[in-house]
Amino acid sequence: MTPNRKTVLQLENSIGDVSWLLRVSASSDNRDDEYLGLPPIAANEPILCLIWEQVAILNAGSMEERSDAASSLVSLARDNDRYGKLIIEEGGVPPLLKLAKEGKMEGQENSARAIGLLGRDPESVEQIVNAGVCSVFAKILKEGHMKVQAMVAWAVSELAAHHPKCQDHFMNNNVIRFLVSHLAFETVQEHSKYTIASKQSVSSIHSALVASNAPRQNTKNDHHDDQHGQIAHPPGHQPPSHMHNVVTNTVGVRSHTPGSSTSKQAQSTQSQNHANHSQSNHQNSKQHHHGHHPHASLSGTSIKGREFEDPATKAHMKAMAARALWQLCKGNLSICCSITESRALLSFAVLLEKGPDEVQSYSAMALMEITAISEQHTELRRSAFKPTSPAAKAVVDQLLKIIEKADSDLLIPCIKSIGNLARTFRATETRIIGPLVKLLDEREAEVTIEAAIALNKFACPENFLNVNHSKAIINAGGAKHLIQLVYFGEQMVQRPSLTLLCYITQNVPDSETLAQEDVLIVLEWSSKQAHLMEDHTIESVLAEAKSRLELYQSRSTRGFH
Repeated sequence: MTPNRKTVLQLENSIGDVSWLLRVSASSDNRDDEYLGLPPIAANEPILCLIWEQVAILNAGSMEERSDAASSLVSLARDNDRYGKLIIEEGGVPPLLKLAKEGKMEGQENSARAIGLLGRDPESVEQIVNAGVCSVFAKILKEGHMKVQAMVAWAVSELAAHHPKCQDHFMNNNVIRFLVSHLAFETVQEHSKYTIASKQSVSSIHSALVASNAPRQNTKNDHHDDQHGQIAHPPGHQPPSHMHNVVTNTVGVRSHTPGSSTSKQAQSTQSQNHANHSQSNHQNSKQHHHGHHPHASLSGTSIKGREFEDPATKAHMKAMAARALWQLCKGNLSICCSITESRALLSFAVLLEKGPDEVQSYSAMALMEITAISEQHTELRRSAFKPTSPAAKAVVDQLLKIIEKADSDLLIPCIKSIGNLARTFRATETRIIGPLVKLLDEREAEVTIEAAIALNKFACPENFLNVNHSKAIINAGGAKHLIQLVYFGEQMVQRPSLTLLCYITQNVPDSETLAQEDVLIVLEWSSKQAHLMEDHTIESVLAEAKSRLELYQSRSTRGFH
């Protein structure tokens, strides 16, 4: 084919493509239901003509047609990641966002679902964010139908999961605030069965909480970095009304005491939110009866009529809000600060106790991420899990209940959360170690591994109370379990088990139990296992543990075999 002939053919094909697109883009009245056939480009990329048609309808069709087009794009994006990229490349995101803003409920749902499916990789999410998704979703979460809001919350969770860098964009558009509002709605706010404490009772509660912790401040523990933020938990189980009291007290305290910010960004966001809060409260005051506490609304958002939604929709909304917050707070200090300074922490505790399965699951995952960040950042640990925080106590209570039952899908995230909080517990806390040690005898390898990892965080040198915790592990029968796991466990189980055995040996080398269980022989055997000695951390702690144990046992008159 001559070059001129090739150029003419390409021009004809381009004219054919554009003509086809113009006919597709025409309104349904002018189309006369004619059969349009396929454009020339379909010879090489058949799916493009279908994408073009749906995007054209999204731009020029009626509301019903646009909703159907969004549904078609949902099917395409769900079937194939490449189709999703083509939809974005061919300009599908802006009309989808327009439909999300202007459409009827079904169209808005289809649009939000499509956007969530399109954000499958960082590059795609970046393009969606640049198209303005954050402000559109924030507006829906504030004012939309609850079914649409639930779909938007799901879409936010998808975008955040596939591109964590978008987390701050959502935060800056108040999406965190609106999600927390949905989480707390009928959980810990004015519409719920929990009442708001009066100013006088709040003052006395606050004084009592401070006073109850004051005597312990003279102990040597307070000289350590972590002791300012340790949680004091009374032994034994809480009475049935405990969660009710916690919610009442916490809501009251938060209404009258300013939250301590843990980062400049969190402070800045809080100030901005406060301005929005004041304005929104003024507008919303007309919608609520005069008996409501002026500070009771979580975030100044009050969506008229949402209390009349059916229970299934409300439960799904909570689940999707928790799912979105889980993904948004993952690895993000500023968002974790914002969440813990709101009533979300208490909401997670309540929902972990009595929420539907899906809500419980996402609440547990969110708490796991928040505690993981708290483990790394002292200031967040001190503010979110301080001794005077009923919300923090409620969280720990619920985590422990799940660990003690040990029969739930929530077990793994709850074990991780307790481990992440290892440096916040006081020496007087006696409930934590026993249930974790019991899990060392668990048949499922994953549970055993996580229990051992969590206990390592209690016994490691970085934990100021490692000696106390090591004694508690030994007293709970931990040494016997660990020896069995080191000898007979899979490699993934052996490593954390041996490390923990070394830590408790270092911390309590004079233990009679360790001598009776022949731990020195176990350590000697371990030092000859090549696969264990490949880990330099194990090699180091094992040498130290052997040295200390040999020193103490050489002084003893006990005979060893």
